[in-house]
Amino acid sequence: MTEKKIILFIPSIEGGGVEKNFFIISRFLAQKKKSVFLITAEKKLLNKTNNIKIVNPKINFWRKGTRLRKYIICILLLIKLIIKNRNCFVFSFQANVYAIIICKIFRVKIIARSNSSPSGWSSNFLKKTIFKIFFKLADILIVNSKEFKKEMNKNYSVNPKVIYNPFDKKKIVNFSNIKIQKKFQSNKLKIITVGRLVDQKNHLCLLKALNNIKDKIKFELIIIGKGKNYYQIKDYSFNNNLNKDVRIMYTNNPFPLIKQSDLFILTSKYEGLPNVLLEAIALKKFIISSDCPTGPKEILDNGKGGYLFKNNDYKSLSAKILKFVNNKKYLKNKIAYAHKRLNRFDYKKNLIKYLNVINSI
Repeated sequence: MTEKKIILFIPSIEGGGVEKNFFIISRFLAQKKKSVFLITAEKKLLNKTNNIKIVNPKINFWRKGTRLRKYIICILLLIKLIIKNRNCFVFSFQANVYAIIICKIFRVKIIARSNSSPSGWSSNFLKKTIFKIFFKLADILIVNSKEFKKEMNKNYSVNPKVIYNPFDKKKIVNFSNIKIQKKFQSNKLKIITVGRLVDQKNHLCLLKALNNIKDKIKFELIIIGKGKNYYQIKDYSFNNNLNKDVRIMYTNNPFPLIKQSDLFILTSKYEGLPNVLLEAIALKKFIISSDCPTGPKEILDNGKGGYLFKNNDYKSLSAKILKFVNNKKYLKNKIAYAHKRLNRFDYKKNLIKYLNVINSI
């Protein structure tokens, strides 16, 4: 029997953990399977996906602008590719509902991978109803945490398969040893956070927490990321006299800076399974994270591997930071515990799970 062609579907890439996971999974599949296609509107992916046949719009108009524009052209490209290659199935990493509809029309099987908690993308009754109808039509639905699975089961009456993000601890450690010019500049408490500068990551919660205790501790905060909230963060820092202690920068290799830090903080309103926490744990950093849906509680084993604070509650975060400062010497056990538990996310183990799912299709 002829091996089915795999069509990977990810119209728009904004960076971050989703992109990292996609590249790891797609490269692995390209090594194991003969014929892998990728439909995307992103030209920048061309140099990062060896042995994969790229299908993307030829006109720059479709590569720029809104996510909806990218979705529309990529859906048309998906239809065209399915018609040309009927012995195929689709592996969707984004725009899952659209991809599911197309696959059902053309009687092609589909694996859909959902990346972040429904808390972030199903905010009204109509959306919930649409997702509830179409998620059930996917041949296989994949999520990246057990909490995520519970949410999907509760909200949409589906039973997705859990596969953790494939994580290469050794690679992160190697990247952290690369010498860089950017460094923490003081002997104060070195705090770092990494994430796109968007509402989801909730950087203002961190700034408010630090503003609340700036008379009690001396700190230096580095925010690594880029996005639409850059000036909002800068303005808050300036207006509250935090600008001397807060720096925003962007780098493709944040790991040397994470290694230099004393404390990693995540303030997201929602996640799926945040890679940045795994990366900070790999570098043996203490973590304070929002108890957001989903992922942080699971990664930190309900607080055994770090501190969790009430989601979007800056006063709760302030209290956890002070608790860390006052107990720094006694928190090594939590760091060691979290580091030991990283084995759950081993990239080889989880990539094999993806391969098994592909083979079952």
